[in-house]
Amino acid sequence: MAVYTPKRSDHDRAAVREVLDRARAAGRTALTAPEGLTLAQAYGIPVPGEALATSPEEAAALAQELGLPVVAKIVSPDILHKTDAGGVEVGLDSAEAVTAAYERIVANARAYDADAQIDGVQIQQMVGGGLEVLIGATTDPTFGKVVVFGLGGVLVEVLKDVSFRLAPLTREEALSQIGDIRTAEVLDGVRGAPAVDREALADILVRLSDLVADFPEIAEADLNPVFASEDGAIAADLRFVLDFEPAEGPRTFSREEILASMERIFKPRSIAIIGASNEAGKIGNSVIRNIVDGGYEGEIHPVNPKAPEVYGRTAYASIADVPGDVDVAVFAIPAKFVAKALEDAGRKGVAGAILIPSGFAETGEHELQAEVLEVARRHGVRLLGPNIYGYYYTPEKLSATFCTPYDVAGGTALTSQSGGIGMAILGYSRSTRTGVSAIVGVGNKADIDEDDLLTFFGQDDNTNAVAMHLEDLKDGRAFVAAAREVVPKKPVIVLKAGRTSAGARAAGSHTGALAGDDKVYDDILRQAGVVRAPGLTELLEYGRALPVMAAPTGENIVIITGAGGSGVLLSDAVVDNGMSLYEIPPDLDEAFRAFIPPFGAAGNPVDITGGEPPSTYEKTIRLGLEDPRVHSLVLGYWHTIVTPPLVFADVVIDVATKARAAGIDKPIVASLSGDTEVEAASAKLFEHGIVAYPYTTEMPVKVLGAKYRWARAAGLL
Repeated sequence: MAVYTPKRSDHDRAAVREVLDRARAAGRTALTAPEGLTLAQAYGIPVPGEALATSPEEAAALAQELGLPVVAKIVSPDILHKTDAGGVEVGLDSAEAVTAAYERIVANARAYDADAQIDGVQIQQMVGGGLEVLIGATTDPTFGKVVVFGLGGVLVEVLKDVSFRLAPLTREEALSQIGDIRTAEVLDGVRGAPAVDREALADILVRLSDLVADFPEIAEADLNPVFASEDGAIAADLRFVLDFEPAEGPRTFSREEILASMERIFKPRSIAIIGASNEAGKIGNSVIRNIVDGGYEGEIHPVNPKAPEVYGRTAYASIADVPGDVDVAVFAIPAKFVAKALEDAGRKGVAGAILIPSGFAETGEHELQAEVLEVARRHGVRLLGPNIYGYYYTPEKLSATFCTPYDVAGGTALTSQSGGIGMAILGYSRSTRTGVSAIVGVGNKADIDEDDLLTFFGQDDNTNAVAMHLEDLKDGRAFVAAAREVVPKKPVIVLKAGRTSAGARAAGSHTGALAGDDKVYDDILRQAGVVRAPGLTELLEYGRALPVMAAPTGENIVIITGAGGSGVLLSDAVVDNGMSLYEIPPDLDEAFRAFIPPFGAAGNPVDITGGEPPSTYEKTIRLGLEDPRVHSLVLGYWHTIVTPPLVFADVVIDVATKARAAGIDKPIVASLSGDTEVEAASAKLFEHGIVAYPYTTEMPVKVLGAKYRWARAAGLL
């Protein structure tokens, strides 16, 4: 395989800038093949030897100089898709063939577009062999510059098997991206073919990602095909599309600016409720009742020009009349009155405006929402909403919402873009007694969005896990940056709605959000270390369970079960969730056998059988915890008279408590099968840091798998 070796090992940004400036001056949105070659050479992307011919005779001479056979391609700034114009011929193995091809290609191009500017024909060394792959880059509306990898040629269209990563890439991220396509095993050779050089592919991915990150005006880059072999990789064809007037991105805030506002919003010393009311059934009545009855200890100021007093508190005609400073203003008035009231709040110096009203972008009133945002920006006020249920922050006993108060304090922060999902979060949290630090609605996200909240919760000592429902990300790069800061310290769990095209359309219809391509979201959220929940139940359970579970220190998982059937299902679930069963060594196998009946089964799962007394559970679980080679335990319980459910729970709690006292804290999850008593036993185990579920073998292992995904992303494994 003939490979062009760049003369410069570092990036020649000046050469790229010269090409792009020339294209801008000419008003072009695509580069010619010679210009693309300059970009590739400047960033060390290997390409075949090639040169531009402006006559048939020059084409023949260049072909002989480069070495036959060659490929000939039309060079025209007006013809982007050369094949469609009959502008490509391959396998030219003589000077005569090259001369004739030159004439045909130019004639085809003129027939395709009589007005096209023809610069000549590019003569390129013929390369082939190995495997065709696609390496490219695009500008995603949510995440900006994104690098693409997949199998090349016609397989791109047929299989649509590609993976995405945020640019720029590290080498480790590039290797991960290569291994992330469904057909990655093809890269390792099939039917006797040698494995391709993944390091060479990773090098091209990194170099291309650097190029598009350094020059935002490169809207698309397409290296297809790239021929990959055991000896390296070479980009046989290059295509670059430019955009010199990209859409303006959302306003960004520094970490310091975000935290300054969020601290006042979540820990306010005083709150004004604009639209507070004495009339039962009004949102303004519910909000002030919840704030007062929820136990908030700061100053509470109702604003209502028609009432001297609301819910036992002095009312004010305007927020401007409230004595002293106000940190947060909660708006419970119709949308059309918000902008004027926000002017007063801005002059008062509030840090945050909580916009409960609907009637903005979600109903097509984009101009009204833009007007409110302009007022907020002018006064330095951050907006939460509009179109939300409000927010809770339990450390401050703050229930700034028209829903019911919530007072079970804990370490999980939950956010939702949808009000309906927010109500599900609230109800589920209440029924499961989930301890939360916060529940927050973001609604239309006119201003504050997930990256602002993640920045705050990431450094919040009262929060040890963040679970978010979202339908889109306003600024994907800001979210990834925030997630990368948070993930090493605490899990970030995301339920991204709109996974299907139908779901994406539904998301756009009721929030004004355009859900991005789900594969892009999936790959890049994983790149950021985010744990993605497949559904609402998993989001809520991961948010509830991950904070109470110890972090694993290794990959070896052992199942201990009282029922062979559940052991089989638990084994399947372990593999399905990206984990592996420990192949128990002979000495540990013998140690387990000492505690189980002869008709039981050691190995993995360890089947102690259903008729065993509590002592058998105690001894086998203790052995699994104390052996340093075992990193996590999955328990399968079967309801028996010999070991009733609550007795089983007490045994597990006792063993785990003693192990923790001795400095041993491993993840333990349990699946309990039996009559309704297993519900109380599961709840009791959960209260003591042992994640347990009745009637299911899948959910405890799903939760353990989520913990493992976070631990890997956090660098703990």
